[in-house]
Amino acid sequence: MPKLHLRHGATIALFGVALVGLSTLCAQTIQPRQQGLRTSQVPFVGCQSDGQLGPEPVPSGNAKLMNIPAETANRLSFYQSGRPPGVLAPRGWYCFGTFGSSGEALYVSPTPIRSKDLLSLPIHSFSGPVVQVVFEYGGTSGRWGVAQAIARVFPAHKKFAMDVKHEWPAGADTIIFGPYPADKLAYKSSSWVRYETPALSDGLGTASFRILKGEWPIYGTAMLLGSAPDLLKLAVRLDAHDADLISEIITYTESTKDEFEDQ
Repeated sequence: MPKLHLRHGATIALFGVALVGLSTLCAQTIQPRQQGLRTSQVPFVGCQSDGQLGPEPVPSGNAKLMNIPAETANRLSFYQSGRPPGVLAPRGWYCFGTFGSSGEALYVSPTPIRSKDLLSLPIHSFSGPVVQVVFEYGGTSGRWGVAQAIARVFPAHKKFAMDVKHEWPAGADTIIFGPYPADKLAYKSSSWVRYETPALSDGLGTASFRILKGEWPIYGTAMLLGSAPDLLKLAVRLDAHDADLISEIITYTESTKDEFEDQ
């Protein structure tokens, strides 16, 4: 786990909502990483991707060496398109990446994903198991998504969201200040939060129009990175059979944060 440096002090106000400790958030699902584990290999899976510049080649890569139990590694793969970020997800799933001036996104699902599902109307949305990781640029059109996340969960960065809100009055109602009522939040710093969006609820996990409410909760992490700032956000919804993998999926994404600082 990378060392954290609080950018705005150690005290974080969350719109009057009490913070949820990491020891109690998702206690039955997100467990702390064990110590002294042997290195295990997680296979690399290249993903198709498409976006503003057209389709890109499927990348090749090496297996990931990870400090996790072998029985866990045997149920995971590392998925990545031609552009970062990559993500851990259950082995044997399908993946597809999108990219544009606003940033990149990668979707992993137990059912096939086609280019037209994500890039053509009507837009395909996921209501079942899914892993989604996005990296949105705060200095481009991606600033709208960054501002929306800041307004919900990063009050220390409120000025950025207010500035974006004033840029386009017609879209101002999409930037709503205050946390989603049902979400459970566990802060690691003023720019880094783990979250849970309960089943059948709206929240940070469903903030993407591609992920709908479903019968299982969504767990994830969101981080503001760099000076723009940019947003790295993960959403994980797995059924009961795979729920024990959520901890490793989240921990891996959090461990990559330094790779995205000031890209």
